[in-house]
Amino acid sequence: MFNPLSGDFQKLQAQAQKMQSALQQEEITIDKNGVHIVMRGDQQIIEISVDGIIENRIAEAFGEAVKKTQELAAKKLIEISQQQ
Repeated sequence: MFNPLSGDFQKLQAQAQKMQSALQQEEITIDKNGVHIVMRGDQQIIEISVDGIIENRIAEAFGEAVKKTQELAAKKLIEISQQQ
């Protein structure tokens, strides 16, 4: 059983921070059907363009949606860990 008060939690937290930092340095680029997307490994949108036209509104909305799903996932993880 996972005990969040143990030293394992601190080690896990340090590993998560290291992974997040590494993911922020990575980028992927997708080009499909006239849509161009550049996204960092931590799921932050860098750019979205459609048929060569940069669409900041789409990038901002998509980025906000990703952030909300990440917050939801974190909340659910906390709920699940408290049940154990």
